[in-house]
Amino acid sequence: MTSGRLSLARISATVFLLALALSATAAGPRALPPGQLPDDVRLGPLKDLDGYFPFTPPKSPTEWAHRAERVRRQMLVALDLWPMPTRTPLNAVIHGRVERDDYTVDRVYFESVPGFFVTGSLFRPKTGGRHPAVLCPHGHWDDGRFHDEGLDGVRKEIAAGAEHFEEGGRSILQARCVELARLGCVVFLYDMIGYADSQQIPQSLAHGFSKQRPEMNTTENWGLFSPQAEAHFQSVMGLQTWDSIRALDFLTSLPDVDPQRVAVTGASGGGTQTFILCALDPRPAVAFPAVMVSTAMQGGCTCENACDLRVRTGNVEFAALFAPKPLGMTAANDWTKEMPTKGFPQLQQLFAMLGAPQNVMLAPHLEFGHNYNAVSRAAMYAWMDRQLHLGAKEPIVERDYHRLSRAELTVWDAQHPAPAGGPDFERKLLRWLNDDAQKSLAAAEQSRAAFQKTFGGGIGIVIGRTLSEVGDVEWQTRNRVDHGVFTEESGLVRNRSHNEELPAVILRPKSVKRPPVLWIDADGKTGLFAADGETRAEIQQLLAAGAPVIGVDLLFQSEFLTDGKPVTQTRRVNNPREAAAYTFGYNDSLFAQRVHDILTVVKIAQAEFSARRVSVVALAGAGPWVAAACAVGEDGIGAAAVDTRSFRFGQVLDLRDPNFLPGGAKYGDVPGMLALHAPRPLWLAGETPAGAELVRRQYQRVRADRLTEYRGGADQETLAAVRWLLARGTRAAAN
Repeated sequence: MTSGRLSLARISATVFLLALALSATAAGPRALPPGQLPDDVRLGPLKDLDGYFPFTPPKSPTEWAHRAERVRRQMLVALDLWPMPTRTPLNAVIHGRVERDDYTVDRVYFESVPGFFVTGSLFRPKTGGRHPAVLCPHGHWDDGRFHDEGLDGVRKEIAAGAEHFEEGGRSILQARCVELARLGCVVFLYDMIGYADSQQIPQSLAHGFSKQRPEMNTTENWGLFSPQAEAHFQSVMGLQTWDSIRALDFLTSLPDVDPQRVAVTGASGGGTQTFILCALDPRPAVAFPAVMVSTAMQGGCTCENACDLRVRTGNVEFAALFAPKPLGMTAANDWTKEMPTKGFPQLQQLFAMLGAPQNVMLAPHLEFGHNYNAVSRAAMYAWMDRQLHLGAKEPIVERDYHRLSRAELTVWDAQHPAPAGGPDFERKLLRWLNDDAQKSLAAAEQSRAAFQKTFGGGIGIVIGRTLSEVGDVEWQTRNRVDHGVFTEESGLVRNRSHNEELPAVILRPKSVKRPPVLWIDADGKTGLFAADGETRAEIQQLLAAGAPVIGVDLLFQSEFLTDGKPVTQTRRVNNPREAAAYTFGYNDSLFAQRVHDILTVVKIAQAEFSARRVSVVALAGAGPWVAAACAVGEDGIGAAAVDTRSFRFGQVLDLRDPNFLPGGAKYGDVPGMLALHAPRPLWLAGETPAGAELVRRQYQRVRADRLTEYRGGADQETLAAVRWLLARGTRAAAN
């Protein structure tokens, strides 16, 4: 029986090796048995807004400072705030004051960018001097600033212990503003885009967008949610965040406001705006995001999602960026209900490590659903009293007040007419924002240091991983064939830090005299081989000169495919709304993941051949991946031969295109990425005159002699690129 089993095993092994040999002859060597896919986490389900987003406290203040810079930059880039838009004049108008016994309410509007208006209500105490101030984003309550719960609704709230007064309890938004004004604060309650008086971009679009609009998906004069808007990081969430920053500009400019004592508080979507603003702007001294900070649901509205925003991070970490300044929160019987055990303990650890354990607080009221009711507001008042030094006697008990009507709240009237909105305005607004960003980027391009900081800092987030962030990698040989002057190893590149696995081939010359060459092809590692299975002549030239050559299957190439057909559409999360942020706000794009794979193999090549730098060749449709890898490859990619075929992310018209890349067009598109490769050697083909000029300018600032622009025929391109590499001579000269 034993010999029978052994014989069967030998037969099975023989069959496997025969299949492997046949496969290798047809398409180069395989690393895995036919039909077996790589053990790669990216083949699993995509993450969405209902996933789990834990926060891991850092081990030291230094580690936190490094991580905080990275996350904050990710937020700024994803929200179209890197670089910051120009702070144009607010042209604020304050009018229509309503007098109450101990406070006043004014109507306010101002321009966050020219022609785009922020609207709201300004509550002021009737006391002299400078006052602390509170900025109040409102969240997704019906009608926003005009919200009225109605008599039946408020009576139910009173019966449940959530409110105290039939009059004042009908508006949870006005209620907190009135009480804070009575406590001595200047309070600005402003409209989210599409709510109350902010109608230039309607609620149906800003918060209810569901289907792509073909008329807005154009390479010029595009609209929100289009591939072009996403390729420039333009989103409703970014617009709202800029409105919040400008609202803070307005509030701190008032003569009766003490700019050193400014707080921000909002609930639900207003809670999102609270912790986003407080993470990005250094001016707030106190934060109180209610019923929003959690490791669970991250925000369901289109106005709370942006591409790249929560990839490998989440709301608890966003809130943590405010540390060690005072951070108060509430939890309810909603997605925040687990905060007492998941999220808040980790925030406590962070604040304690930073020497301010008393500066973080959670008031869990799990007996109530999603809210900013009187019970939660009481916790907020006490927090504001202590942190803003209001001098109130605790416990602070709300008093009733006379609500303002819609007519008393609206900022628009015959003397102050509402501005125009609609699709044409939307296009004009996005065009102004893009033009403004490009002016700032053009200025940054004039200095090498500013170029590396602004373009490099932005593209590092666009791609989502740099060479130093690759993590632990290893090479596992599965099969080795001796070809005399070189050996052919097929195997797996494993990235243990990110749970990724790549089938690859390493061709090792018997005598290594040059840096390893990573050969990236649109067909994966099969690009090393001719149709008959023999190593391509250009590859043989590199091997004969002593240069190891590596080919790899990037994600969804070759051995990643069950049917052998190239991917034509990327996956998206199970969300009926066609907003890219629901997928790419939580997951890297396929394009970015393929760049990650290139970086992983660069690191393997460094280790396998004790090389400081790795040469890279990317022709035949693979150029844009390597252009991006050059931008984030730090000092690990040396000589690079790239044919871009004039590809532009700004020309992609389908969110599911495999080459769709959020933010890809903003920082100079493909030429901007290649320009970051300077001063390392670059052989460039297939570029437009304007694109080549951008690259050339950066090389002229550092090493103009290291840029070679190929202008020959396409039929000689591969040979010319290899000759360029070989002409670079020894290991040292090649890099």
